[in-house]
Amino acid sequence: MIFEAILCPFCKGADIIKAGIIIKTGKQRYKCKNSKCATTTFIRNYSYNGSQPEVKAKIVEMALNGSGIRDTARVLKISPSTVISELKKRICNRKSKY
Repeated sequence: MIFEAILCPFCKGADIIKAGIIIKTGKQRYKCKNSKCATTTFIRNYSYNGSQPEVKAKIVEMALNGSGIRDTARVLKISPSTVISELKKRICNRKSKY
């Protein structure tokens, strides 16, 4: 038996518990028990590239550097609608903070 440590992709904490299974894909869902962590649950192996936290951060970074929606989608190998929806989420969150 091999023990593999699971870290939260957001806060990099090791205080993780299992939080059920996704019925459609059969993948294990995990929950970070750190109270300061912004996420509720996460999956270790995402089926779609656009769901990964690293890719979401790159979408925002590329937009700030002047890349277009189609260019961002092509480089990251995701759908342009995913790029648009992620940028909309970030803009709405920013407006609600002010």
